[in-house]
Amino acid sequence: MAGSSLVLSDESILSKLDTGLNRLEGWLALLSGLAVFSLMIMAVVSVSGRNFFNSPLAGYVDWIEQAMPLIAFMGVSYAQRDGGHIRMDMLVGVLKGRSLYVVEFMTTLAILTLILLLVWGTWAHFQRSFDFGSPFWSRDSSMDISLPLWPAKLLVPLAFSVLSLRLILQLWAYTQAIVRNDEKPVAIPLVADAATQAALEAEHVSGLDT
Repeated sequence: MAGSSLVLSDESILSKLDTGLNRLEGWLALLSGLAVFSLMIMAVVSVSGRNFFNSPLAGYVDWIEQAMPLIAFMGVSYAQRDGGHIRMDMLVGVLKGRSLYVVEFMTTLAILTLILLLVWGTWAHFQRSFDFGSPFWSRDSSMDISLPLWPAKLLVPLAFSVLSLRLILQLWAYTQAIVRNDEKPVAIPLVADAATQAALEAEHVSGLDT
């Protein structure tokens, strides 16, 4: 889970790039959280309007569709940096040193290959929707209140591009760790023991890690 891995830092260029990118990832994750909060507010307004005024919020489903990329994709790079995605810790947890870094390098490279293909595909999907000559620069729109769909479609390749940068940094870090056989490499999520995980998760839920 998010916050259960340990990412070290130092004064190296790699670590500084990692920290700088993490700031951007944090803002994108915050944007994702605000999108969830906004949908909660809209749900309250829509349900209240339907129950008390017989008039639900117009285009509520359309706004949900627009917010889905914010909720689903804006935080993926933030979670990748902290090792928050689903991992086979039972397998990688028994590996140490170069063998661990080699396995992590290979899996990260496979993920990067997939994400680059997704960037290409989702950008093409955005281009099919965007048109300067069309009203609101959009060739398609939502069903109810005709919201242009290209902004939501643009968010997907944007989020995947940030994730690609994160994966490239991690590949750099794993390569450096393989060459040096570092015990505590920087800019990559390290598998923590149970006690460390518990402490990090306690900090995460209490807000002390911000």
